[in-house]
Amino acid sequence: MFTGIVEERGEIVDVLRLPDEAARVRIRGPKVIEDARLGDSIAVNGVCLTVSHLEGDVFDADVMRETLIRSSLAGVGSGDEVNLERALTPQTRLGGHLMQGHVDGTGTILSREPSEHWEVVRIAIPHALARYVVEKGSIAVDGVSLTVVEVDEEVSGPWFSVSLIPTTLAATTLGSRLPGSIVNLEVDVLAKYVERALAYGTQQSGSQVQSGDSDGEVS
Repeated sequence: MFTGIVEERGEIVDVLRLPDEAARVRIRGPKVIEDARLGDSIAVNGVCLTVSHLEGDVFDADVMRETLIRSSLAGVGSGDEVNLERALTPQTRLGGHLMQGHVDGTGTILSREPSEHWEVVRIAIPHALARYVVEKGSIAVDGVSLTVVEVDEEVSGPWFSVSLIPTTLAATTLGSRLPGSIVNLEVDVLAKYVERALAYGTQQSGSQVQSGDSDGEVS
């Protein structure tokens, strides 16, 4: 689990393509590997990856096909910056919101509107994820825990906006993401559980009605 509070901006050192459409990424992240061990989890742009090798200030992680399909990691290359966060511990301050590091899909930055104290960023979101995004709710963008400012569904497609404070702009890669950039999205897992529970309850009710006798009483 993670909180979406980025610890440092790391750098992609190399990407090795593997069989079965997988990949191995080498990432420089001096802070996040200070106490890292093989098998530890580190979020890379919001994607939970497992440390498979350590060497100096660089760690390796394997990325399977499913992750490459769902996230922007398929397009990273040597020299790219990425947001890094170690998995939380029982002593970690929950400054953001609980995240699994399981990216649900990607969005596209539509626009940026700078102001004196913050910057409003509008991001297009896939229709399949739009129902989980609500105003003042939480969402992770490239592994950064953010609060949704506005949600709208236009003819061209749904989008949401977030406000980025100077600290977020300086400490994460979101400060340099231009319109057209692809970003990883993880919606609030609570919304998905609620949807599943409601759907399951509806299915169960329907099954009970169907199993009732002719006068409508449920057996």
